[in-house]
Amino acid sequence: MLDLKFIRENMAQVRRAMADRRATVDLEAFETLDAHRRAILPELEGLRARRNEVSARVGKAKKGGQAASGQDMSAVFAEMKEVGERVKALEESLAGIQTQLEALVLTIPNLPHRSVPVGSDENDNPVVSSWGEPRHFDFEPLNHWDIGEALGIIDFEAAARMTGARFAVLKGAGARLERALISFMLDLHTTEHGYTEILPPFMVNSRAMTGTGQLPKFAEDLFHLEGTDYWLIPTAEVPVTNLHMDETLAGERLPLLYTAYTPCFRAEAGSHGKDVRGLIRQHQFDKVELVRMVRPEESYDHLEQLTANAETILRRLELPYRKVVLCTGDMGFSSAKTYDLEVWLPGQQRYREISSCSNFEDFQARRMGLRFKDKGAKGTTLAHTINGSGLAVGRTLVAILENYQQADGSVVMPRALQPYLGGLERIAPDLGGGK
Repeated sequence: MLDLKFIRENMAQVRRAMADRRATVDLEAFETLDAHRRAILPELEGLRARRNEVSARVGKAKKGGQAASGQDMSAVFAEMKEVGERVKALEESLAGIQTQLEALVLTIPNLPHRSVPVGSDENDNPVVSSWGEPRHFDFEPLNHWDIGEALGIIDFEAAARMTGARFAVLKGAGARLERALISFMLDLHTTEHGYTEILPPFMVNSRAMTGTGQLPKFAEDLFHLEGTDYWLIPTAEVPVTNLHMDETLAGERLPLLYTAYTPCFRAEAGSHGKDVRGLIRQHQFDKVELVRMVRPEESYDHLEQLTANAETILRRLELPYRKVVLCTGDMGFSSAKTYDLEVWLPGQQRYREISSCSNFEDFQARRMGLRFKDKGAKGTTLAHTINGSGLAVGRTLVAILENYQQADGSVVMPRALQPYLGGLERIAPDLGGGK
């Protein structure tokens, strides 16, 4: 979240940023509440000072066994009672205003970094770079759902019967491919990129969801376990970034680099009618996440490094992709700057997001209480947090099926992945899910 004092002192900048983001935020309510708060404080501080002054005088008089300067103390006691009641009322009012301010601030998105282009939506996202050439097919390439069903490795009907829409069953070579991708990604990130692997809980509490910015704004997009304070995680970003919630780390420990595989669960409340077929937008999917906790002055270098780590997966799998920077109108709530990696899907004849890599600066750290302290420093500093998919596993499987499909219906496996598949070079119809 943004700092209350920063908002108060930089309201014009915050208004411009919200306008650039196309965000609907009630900054008028903030100003009204803050004005009430500032109106209460002088009176409250004056009454507290008066109470302390008289209490000291009364105490001195009692200690001397006499009324203060011969004055009738009953009038003083009556005044103090009135002052005490007024102080209590003002303190309760101030606490209520502070609670409302803090709740309101939790709904205000992060400020875009100065390098983020101003725009309305995904159509205004500039392409930063691209890698690989989309393959030329001498036949009409199929969508992944047709490929997967023909091979017998994806079963949407069984998933619909046992659960519902937006679920899938991976079978045989399909399940093996998913598992191989997870192992390949984790091995690359831990052995070559320096990340420590984490296996976190797949459920977290409301405090953790609030820490990374999913609550309170996006509750309808999450799955909540009725009768508990547990939520199914929408991404490993939540438990892994909250790993050091309410901690003050020794400065020499930074940067911290973590990677984790988890299933992810999303209600997709705002996506009715979008990607209703296939694996692109599921209620449950697998993802390997990258998280960094770093010093503020180094965070944008780390954003570039983390994004490059995700790109390495695509390059090793020889999947054509492009990198775009999200404009202000397309950014995520907590992000200060985001790169999306978009993989080419020949079955859909378009690029689709496969990784989103973001620098949140101190936005998440302030919400979750993540700080660090250098030796000899007087105070603590909020860390910067960065995360990205490295990669979305299901979408990587989709990209492999569509980019490596053959005219005979088989799918060749990327060379980098074959060791994780026991040397399997291709999935053919006779090696499908039921075999």
